[in-house]
Amino acid sequence: MNMNLSNNSRFKGLNVAITGANGSLGNCLIEEFKEKGAYVIGLTHSKEKKNKSYAVSPDEWILWSCGEEKLLSSKLSNIDILILNHGFNPKEKIDSHEINKAIEINSLSHWRLIQIFEELALNKSSLNSSRSKEVWINTSEAEFQIAFSPVYEITKRLIGEIVSLKKSKLLIEKSNSLIIRKLILGPFKSKLNPQGILNPEFVAKNIIKKAEKENYLIIVTPNPISYLLMPTIEFLRLFYSGLITKIYRK
Repeated sequence: MNMNLSNNSRFKGLNVAITGANGSLGNCLIEEFKEKGAYVIGLTHSKEKKNKSYAVSPDEWILWSCGEEKLLSSKLSNIDILILNHGFNPKEKIDSHEINKAIEINSLSHWRLIQIFEELALNKSSLNSSRSKEVWINTSEAEFQIAFSPVYEITKRLIGEIVSLKKSKLLIEKSNSLIIRKLILGPFKSKLNPQGILNPEFVAKNIIKKAEKENYLIIVTPNPISYLLMPTIEFLRLFYSGLITKIYRK
């Protein structure tokens, strides 16, 4: 692999942390960011896989668990970009245990990490830092269409709508302390989705390419409808949230 660290990528020299770093997409994102000259931290749940050897490994591994997000606060203080990429897909299972697990991993842990990162961003902003922190959330196409896994769809939709609310609040307040990006990804091959039709390397490269342009919605999918539908849905959500805020402030 050609490590071109002399490039002019906006990611050069940044500290990037990625959850789900042991997964297919996480590993590919690690490779892409390192090629762009970033220092990459892999956040993982798995003790067994913590030292797993990849073609390209992160500069640092950090072991963490859902429900213990606050323990990551000090580790995230120097992070410029936090990518929330971890997930759980119960597929056809709809029993209480699987539902609770999916809500915790796909929705609540993401939301807690976003809140922690926002607090860190606000503290950094108060110190007159010139660089805003960024959080990227992989909500996937399951946020607004079927993924042949009812519980997965519901939990992805939940975090997707919460992120839309947070984005709306930042827009209303004209705050640039925290930059939010949504990753709307089509089905790529992974342990969560062995039947995925996209190559994770292709997805990672396109995520980075689109993020270079600083888009809010980063859509990578073979489904052309998503490129029309998701921006429309997001516009309506942001418009609705903004309208309600204005009504209640009168």
